[in-house]
Amino acid sequence: MAKSKNHTNHNQNRKAHRNGIKKPKRFLHNSTLGMDAKFLKNQRFSKKHNLSTKKQLAVAAQRKAEREAKVKK
Repeated sequence: MAKSKNHTNHNQNRKAHRNGIKKPKRFLHNSTLGMDAKFLKNQRFSKKHNLSTKKQLAVAAQRKAEREAKVKK
């Protein structure tokens, strides 16, 4: 006799839910693997020459003081 049943999905849904269907993990930083090398090199230099948070706040405060001094004149 010829084979009659070609496909079944029996029990697959139950098996899938036994350990739970989980969402894919979302990572904080995406991988740079396979990215444009020129872009990555530029990004590296950009990160290197960024100011730290404390220095950024200090520069911002200094600029604010300069603006206020200019307005008072």
